[in-house]
Amino acid sequence: MLKDKVAVIHGGAGSLGSGITQAYVEAGARVFLAGRTRETLRTAAAGTGAEYDVLDAMDEAAVEAHATSVVERAGRIDISLNLVPRGDLHGVPLTEMSVEDYTRPVVRGITCQFITARAAARRMGARGSGVILAPDSGSGNGSPMMGGTAAADGAMDAMIRQFAQEVGPAGVRVCGIWTAGVVDTLTPEKLAGAGAPAMDEAAVEGVRDHLDSLRMTKRSPRVADIAALATFLASDAGAAVTGTWVNATAGMFPS
Repeated sequence: MLKDKVAVIHGGAGSLGSGITQAYVEAGARVFLAGRTRETLRTAAAGTGAEYDVLDAMDEAAVEAHATSVVERAGRIDISLNLVPRGDLHGVPLTEMSVEDYTRPVVRGITCQFITARAAARRMGARGSGVILAPDSGSGNGSPMMGGTAAADGAMDAMIRQFAQEVGPAGVRVCGIWTAGVVDTLTPEKLAGAGAPAMDEAAVEGVRDHLDSLRMTKRSPRVADIAALATFLASDAGAAVTGTWVNATAGMFPS
């Protein structure tokens, strides 16, 4: 499905990124992982057959140089996906939240996604083809106790649609994926990092069950589901899809 395509995945060393990378490689793509930590990148690459490069996706010059380097090594960039964490903090009322904690996911998220999408769009537009993908939680209409997530998602939604409108005539597609609550990525450590109270594995399983209960289908998406969707959107089979957000949350949020 992705035979001979070249993909760049920023922040792809986590569980979701590794799942998507594996799906891309199995579909025939050559994948370049990019991130700040060599050890995690090496581990992810070893498990998937991808290549990797160390860089900070918040560094404009580094991202531009990396995009140029990928084109020099592989001939082009067909797929760009940004999974870099934004530093969202949940569980604190807005009346008690600091300005820094509220604005961090907005500023970091939109800045990082803009830098990587722009670098990819420049190279793709020159060739007349390519796909840029970006995920968020689909909370752009507002969700209580989720801090700056709603504002960050709203900004991301708008940016993706604008990119699609501007680069579509050059043959470049731009799509978003709403991915809230991918249950097999949830761990006590990950939830604690987002502001949740300390939990053991049994408590996390309760969170997973609760998320399942919120879905129209009573089943939350798994990494494999998101990976399959990301593969379809990046393929020629998804050529008619651009300028929209695909809801992978199994009905948790309205499209």
